[in-house]
Amino acid sequence: MKRLFLLVFCTFSLLNSCGSCTKSTVAPTKGGSVNTDDPTQTGNKMKIHIGTSTFTATLYENATAEAFKTRLPITVNMVELNDNEKYADLPSSLPTNASNPGTIQAGDLMLYGSSTLVLFYKSFSTSYNYTKLGRIDDITGLTAALGSGNVKVTFEL
Repeated sequence: MKRLFLLVFCTFSLLNSCGSCTKSTVAPTKGGSVNTDDPTQTGNKMKIHIGTSTFTATLYENATAEAFKTRLPITVNMVELNDNEKYADLPSSLPTNASNPGTIQAGDLMLYGSSTLVLFYKSFSTSYNYTKLGRIDDITGLTAALGSGNVKVTFEL
């Protein structure tokens, strides 16, 4: 019993002392918590060109967005789906950390599966899982730029 107590005590002590050994790559918010899916906490800006329109997007700080950035610039033909999104299959997979966002917001840029890039232009509830990539900063004119059919879109830093 003494050995078990000693083992638990040592493990607890090590965990507490090493808790400050890790570094966060994201600055805490005013409340002190860190949210790597909050676009306001990153300086990763990207341009999205759709026809004659250009939108600025902020990429999240996650492994998927970092891997996506290494492939930029990239031009893809995005296919219309469900009157609320455009998607394109990327030539190779990206790392994923999929979860259900509950609600999709117009301007969200996400990854479905490991290689399908999705740009949403309408807000709606969803039961599907996505990996968050980023978000368009100002969606004014996004729906008009994307149009009702398939469209060529260029993503660049």
